[in-house]
Amino acid sequence: MQATADLSDELGSAVQVAAPIWRDYGGNKGFHGPAATVRCDNDNSKVREMLADPGHGRVLVVDAQASTQCALLGDMLGELAVKNQWAGIVVHGYVRDSLALGKLPLGVKALGTHPRKSVKAGLGETEVELDFARVHVAPGDMVYADLDGLLVQKQP
Repeated sequence: MQATADLSDELGSAVQVAAPIWRDYGGNKGFHGPAATVRCDNDNSKVREMLADPGHGRVLVVDAQASTQCALLGDMLGELAVKNQWAGIVVHGYVRDSLALGKLPLGVKALGTHPRKSVKAGLGETEVELDFARVHVAPGDMVYADLDGLLVQKQP
C-alpha cells in the first residue's frame, strides 16, 4: 500500500483527509479497501452483523458519534473481522481489549479506549453515508489508513 502522505500529495483534492484524531490499535498499521458503513449509538449489534459477513478486503467504517459511553469493538469482534477477511475497522468512537487487538492482523483506528461494553439491542443503520472528522464516507468509497492518517477517496 502506498503511504497516505504520498497518496495525499499525488491525489491532492481528489481525496479527503480526516481530522488527525485517530489512534492505532490493530496489528496492521497500514490498511486500505472499499468502505462498508455502520451508524450506531452505544450499540454494536450492527457492527457484529457486518463483521459476520465476508469482508473481501473491505474496511468497516463505524460512526458512533464519538460517544464516550462505551466501546463498540473488542477482541472478539476483531477476531471475527480477521476470520472473515476484513482489511480494517475505523471507529469514530472507542474500542476495548486494546492489547489483544494489537496482536491481530487487522487495521484498527479509533478515538481511544473504553472498558465498558456496548448494549446489544439491534439498533443502528448499515450501508449509509457518514459524516465525521471532516470526511464524508459512502459505501464503496476507498479508505486508506496508516500511522500518518486517514484518507477517503470518493468512488464514481
